[in-house]
Amino acid sequence: RINTTPMKRLSFLLLAILLPIVCNSQIKKETLSSQKLGETREIKIQLPRNYEENKDKRYPVVVVLDGDYLLEPVAGMVDYYSYWEDIPEMIVVGINQDGIRTDDTSYSENSFLPEGKGAKFFEFIGMELLAQLDQKYRTANFRIIVGHDFTANFINYYLLKQTPVFQGYINLSPDLAPEMANRITEALKTAETKKWFYLATASDDIPALKTDIMSFDNQLKNIENDKVSYKFQDFNDETHYSLVGKAIPSAISSMFEIYRPISTKDYNEILLQTSVSPTEYLADKYNSIEELYGIKRKISINDFMAIYKAIEKTRNWEAYKELYKMAFDHYPGTMLGTFFEARYEEETGNPKKAMRIYQNAYGQKKIAFIDTDFMLEKADAIKKDFGY
Repeated sequence: RINTTPMKRLSFLLLAILLPIVCNSQIKKETLSSQKLGETREIKIQLPRNYEENKDKRYPVVVVLDGDYLLEPVAGMVDYYSYWEDIPEMIVVGINQDGIRTDDTSYSENSFLPEGKGAKFFEFIGMELLAQLDQKYRTANFRIIVGHDFTANFINYYLLKQTPVFQGYINLSPDLAPEMANRITEALKTAETKKWFYLATASDDIPALKTDIMSFDNQLKNIENDKVSYKFQDFNDETHYSLVGKAIPSAISSMFEIYRPISTKDYNEILLQTSVSPTEYLADKYNSIEELYGIKRKISINDFMAIYKAIEKTRNWEAYKELYKMAFDHYPGTMLGTFFEARYEEETGNPKKAMRIYQNAYGQKKIAFIDTDFMLEKADAIKKDFGY
């Protein structure tokens, strides 16, 4: 029903663009023996750049159907965004389906649910692949699944389960089965745990698919459930195949909005409000990251600096008390906590104590703009002002 030749041409183009990025990480091929399918299946895995060095770190998992052409674009974007700390590092797994994707995604003409090879493939992913990944790699309890047309329809069957094994669903121009739109709408309406759902089409998408997708969006955008994050995009001047290149980075980044460093918008609209405790905001942000994505993240220097600037701007000096404790915890042995503690004492009426704290930074590690010369200059300024 769908000509795969343009799809293959696009995959070569995306691979040429993303290959330099992907080569910096670890991609390998593995063969899995499946009892459910009664056959072996080839998968491709990209591990995070520093996977071997970070022995205590766990990583969310992205499962990519049509891995023969979709793995490289997804893996490249994950590697790129995680390099800039906009998303967490993740384990990306592609399932090769070249020539067998129709069988893998088959469903009943009566119930419109997976049957035959489709039912076996559904169980292979949910019961075998994920279990083997959890056993072999340091996985976190957050999973995303990606599909394109036939496979995009298929990924949504997992959302119909009472306890879905995936939290994020990236639908790239899905070829929707009958009743799928209604079933997914109901599942998202009644979701009791956090779910992320992304849907994409394009101006030059396959007409029959686009009609169904636009109707699907009209249903989904009316869902009122704060447990569901939904994003829809209709890309102008793109086709069924070229939309993939734009949709993947948009979909991935939309699922990790709270993970990203504090933005200028958040700084201006939230942190500069005097009714907001900047340190509580920071703690809540990182607690939410752990709760939503199953990963414990070290507070970034960018976020510490945003809170520091907000405290200085609003003159909320008491907020430094919690901030320096957090800095000592996340960056021990550096000058970060020492600087915040000195600023707290300096602005709350203890200049002599602040001077000694600034001086105590000697021998600690430099961090951001804070080095030995900076700290000693701050101490000397107090000494000069107060004649100590």
